[in-house]
Amino acid sequence: MADGLSSLFFSNRSARRLLSLVLFFGIWQILCEISFDFFINFQFVPSPVEVLKATLTFFTEDPWVHFRSSINRVLWGYAVASGIGVLLGVVIGWFAVAEDLLLPPLELLRPIPAVAWIPLAILMFPNAESGMIYITFVGAFFPVLISTINGVESTLSDTVLIRVGQCLGAKPWHIFKDIVVPGSLPSIANGLVIGMGNAWFCLVTAEILAGRYGVGYITWESYVTSNYPPIVMGMLMIGLMGAFSSWVVSRAMELLMPWRVIKKQGTA
Repeated sequence: MADGLSSLFFSNRSARRLLSLVLFFGIWQILCEISFDFFINFQFVPSPVEVLKATLTFFTEDPWVHFRSSINRVLWGYAVASGIGVLLGVVIGWFAVAEDLLLPPLELLRPIPAVAWIPLAILMFPNAESGMIYITFVGAFFPVLISTINGVESTLSDTVLIRVGQCLGAKPWHIFKDIVVPGSLPSIANGLVIGMGNAWFCLVTAEILAGRYGVGYITWESYVTSNYPPIVMGMLMIGLMGAFSSWVVSRAMELLMPWRVIKKQGTA
């Protein structure tokens, strides 16, 4: 009986994922309780219990104004980054002239971290809100752009598909529409998922510019005032919202690619 329950548990992916979270928070709590200090120091790290108390205190106030501000900034930045990133990626991947003219300056800007854009964001935009949206845009834009370029170029490099289309009388427009775009979708989807995660990744950096609201702003303000539990609370909230929004994007892209079914080892 016990063997059967054990087998059922370990064959259930939801149960395994729940177990991983229980172990994560349990080990974290234990390390804080024993004040673990061997290369990594947990003496001053807030425990999950302290973070939970800070979260409950946060929700007794008016948390929705912070959630609404952060979500709006990320979604606006991500939406603009996705549209421009996919469009430019397709153009650069399809036209050699566009690659020569557009890719070098974009590659020059790509390695610049989001925090380095703060001074220019203050100078370039009329208000802090626009600057914050721009920084989340930067975080999402380059993963979408590079993934789209790679998707288009990898499809074009498949000479078998291209020659089959040409043998069937396909013109360049039909090759683009019926071969290149569908063949690029998996790479574009990966870029969109990574871009969503990066937009949330840049949120704290963006909301350093904020005056009062936002989950990233709370995290930064707590760091400045040395109030440690809300720092971890803000980090976990950003992680949770980022993971959920990335999952939504991933599921939406799967609906656009019903032919692409991935079967992993160990799945039922």
